[in-house]
Amino acid sequence: MFIGVDNGGTSCKAVLFDRNGRQLCSASEELVMLIPENGHTERDMEELWKANCRIIRRIVEESGVVPKEIRGIACAGHGKGLYLWGKDNKPAMNGIISTDSRAWEYPEKWEKDGKSDEVFSKTYQRILACQPVSLLCWLRDNNQDVFANIKWIFGVKDYIRFRLTGEAYAELTDISGSNLLNLQTRQYDSELLDIYGLSDIRDALPPLKRSFDLCGTITGEAAELTGLELGTVVAGGMFDIDSCAIAMDITNEENIAVIAGTWSINEYISKEPVLDKSVMMNSIYCMDDYYLVEERSPTSAVNLSWFMEKFMPDVKSFDEFNQLAGNVKPDEQNIVYLPYIFGSNYNPQARAAMIGLDSRHTNSHIARAVLEGVCFCHKVHIEKLMQNRKSTRAVRLAGGAAKSSLWAQLFADIFELPVELIDNDELGALGAAMAAAVASGDYTDFPDAANGMVKIKCKVEPNSDTFESYREKYEIYKLVSGVLDGCWKRF
Repeated sequence: MFIGVDNGGTSCKAVLFDRNGRQLCSASEELVMLIPENGHTERDMEELWKANCRIIRRIVEESGVVPKEIRGIACAGHGKGLYLWGKDNKPAMNGIISTDSRAWEYPEKWEKDGKSDEVFSKTYQRILACQPVSLLCWLRDNNQDVFANIKWIFGVKDYIRFRLTGEAYAELTDISGSNLLNLQTRQYDSELLDIYGLSDIRDALPPLKRSFDLCGTITGEAAELTGLELGTVVAGGMFDIDSCAIAMDITNEENIAVIAGTWSINEYISKEPVLDKSVMMNSIYCMDDYYLVEERSPTSAVNLSWFMEKFMPDVKSFDEFNQLAGNVKPDEQNIVYLPYIFGSNYNPQARAAMIGLDSRHTNSHIARAVLEGVCFCHKVHIEKLMQNRKSTRAVRLAGGAAKSSLWAQLFADIFELPVELIDNDELGALGAAMAAAVASGDYTDFPDAANGMVKIKCKVEPNSDTFESYREKYEIYKLVSGVLDGCWKRF
């Protein structure tokens, strides 16, 4: 048996799997997002660690397994953001979540002065406000006390693994999305740090490991807190977008993976990166020799929970929300919803908007507009990926949208592609557990683990009768988004 732990934008989950990928027991906790200032989204790192310990202990105890039968554990987690360990051997500050936009001025400045082009030749990616490189520069310029105290620079899952093992590492899939790694050499690059003005933090970048590498074992303290056996294998784990992709059996170049969670993640794997700047990011995939080609924005299924909480308090579940949306046919609603509660695809200052409301519209029209708006935002990303592919067999869908038959159909109809769903609700945790299974020697590599642990549940075919309606609405969506883009700085 193997444990996968997944720390996302809103919750942490621990899941126990057998070697066939069957889910045996799970536990989760909602995580508190701290918003000390506009654009700042943070998390208490000590509380995060305690929450991870609690959920691991719960599945060990509730499953009834003997702890020594658990062969290994690995963590997945949201990318971007920043989790700093101090020289005083405690968290240097709150962890910064990937929806944070405080450092928005740095990518904009680097775009204007040419530094973005200079680093692209090494990092193969655009610079984002929520990436460690931007956040570190913001701290350097705005909080010298924290900056001077940095001992280790972590992503969220590297931080949790550090607390489990006492060993500091940066895992390649995660750090390759930070703009701190040279993707040609797959190593740190002092010239990059010089360009950013971050040479002082070179020694705070942890040694590099792969997803399936052994990265230590459970310490005595961690064993006491989690209920795991002292010495249990801990694998490198991975960035959650890799974890979900490998758990969807993205082990070849046939399919595109779409993850509809806090972030809109749209990706495929390739042995060659895309270097013409037509996509947002290339990063290192969890399989050797592959890159992950990605388009993303913080604009996806998180809009449902936000919208329900703020504007539909009587709607108590996602099922109720989806039932409302299902009361309206595609050609019966023409409201445009821009799902920009944390910024848009390329503008961190963008805001959510609902355009075209009139007196006849009901909550059903509005609910459907929210679902469609999220899908259209995904499609903006998908179109950019398609420009760099000869063909795509299907989309494999994960995240909150995969739990709704209506939403899965919307994705199929709007993308005009078949959508395949995986027979597992916790793909982030499953991918991490697969890393633990490879690290422990139960599987030889990720394709071998996918063959044994991943099952396809169903395939949703697109309905061609809806294509014309959605194509027209999508053009209106892009028009509205473009017209408003120049306005957001005034809000």
